[in-house]
Amino acid sequence: MVYVGIPKGQANQEEEVLKTIQDGDSDELTIKRFTESREKPGALWHIYAAKDTEKIREFLKKVAEEQGQENPVDHDPIHDQSWYLDRSLRKRLHQEYGVQGWAIVQFLGDVVFIPAGAPHQARTRDTVHNLYSCIKVAEDFVSPEHVKHCFWLTQEFRYLSHTHTNHEDKLQVKNVIYHAVKDAVGILRANESSLSRP
Repeated sequence: MVYVGIPKGQANQEEEVLKTIQDGDSDELTIKRFTESREKPGALWHIYAAKDTEKIREFLKKVAEEQGQENPVDHDPIHDQSWYLDRSLRKRLHQEYGVQGWAIVQFLGDVVFIPAGAPHQARTRDTVHNLYSCIKVAEDFVSPEHVKHCFWLTQEFRYLSHTHTNHEDKLQVKNVIYHAVKDAVGILRANESSLSRP
């Protein structure tokens, strides 16, 4: 989080931000960072374990059906990012599916690491509660330990509609794998003579 702007002259702004942080199920230490240490919060994140993805997807489809919404085959309730799990939906997700995430408030200067495939949502601004205006820098990367999961996500994106913003392979996993193998083979060939010595 590289910038958090606090507007001047807006009454009750601090109380609204505090209420949003509390309603977001943040822990006491996080609340103290805002109330006592006077740090500047920019975003409220909810991050879930990658292993819970299918349960979350099933839950969101169920809620959509209850509200009379369609669930087209070429759309995905997680990748569409059309849902915000508020406190009541997060509570229901935990009660009905045993899924509980982590609430993280990202303050000015904080970095939030999201593991590969972990469903997440960030609340930076909405019409009900506003956290302060903020600018964050995001970087996607593929670690060797998570190549399999990233490849699985890429395959999942292929089933979305062609007009979907996540349809393309943003991580370029196949290219990453190709170049990693090419570099490894090149290094092995360059050191072939030293590797064959007893």
